[in-house]
Amino acid sequence: MTIHKEGKSLLFWLLIGLAAINFALHQILDEGNDTLLNVILLVTIVFYLMILQFFRNPAIPLPTERDLVYAPADGKVVVIEQTEESEYLKEPRIQVSIFMSPINVHVNRAPITGLIKFFKYHPGKYLVAWHPKSSTENERTSMVIEHPSGIQLMVRQIAGALARRIKWYIKEGDPVAQGGEFGFIKFGSRVDVFLPVDADILVSIGEVTKGGVTAIGRLKLPE
Repeated sequence: MTIHKEGKSLLFWLLIGLAAINFALHQILDEGNDTLLNVILLVTIVFYLMILQFFRNPAIPLPTERDLVYAPADGKVVVIEQTEESEYLKEPRIQVSIFMSPINVHVNRAPITGLIKFFKYHPGKYLVAWHPKSSTENERTSMVIEHPSGIQLMVRQIAGALARRIKWYIKEGDPVAQGGEFGFIKFGSRVDVFLPVDADILVSIGEVTKGGVTAIGRLKLPE
């Protein structure tokens, strides 16, 4: 299992800290507390494994279907609705939102191949990720990718109540490859995709997605 670069330093120091705690407790407590010491050791091991799995970064085959829009993250579809995208596109769009729980892979992947036409970071609140206003009031990033056909797609990374750090690895003018990594959100979050209103939506509410693998929509490409 590959560990994401965002977690390597944290996991190293966490391992040192947990090992130090267990060593100190063994020095402080006498031999009559073996059961307690073993329970504490087990709890710290389970806790470390939970954090470890959060930062896993599985390899995926890069998709090649030009007209498909792929899920930008692992998680569950919590919103499918028509809305007005007022920040950049300024037109009606179909919003598909994917909620990532702490047990999901938190790598964010480009849903289509194209160029970054717009990018902006917004500081904000930390409402729970499924809150209706989280898309416009929480800490977030907004990114617009222009498909080779000229179709533009907006993607938003949104911090949740637990996610207090959004990372991104792109800027305006950069090319992105469909399924390629563009960011990471730590400890629970949400990603919104704003598709054209004529796109075919291929997922439903409650459906589980896998980033870069699950197709969430199909674009109507010009002839």
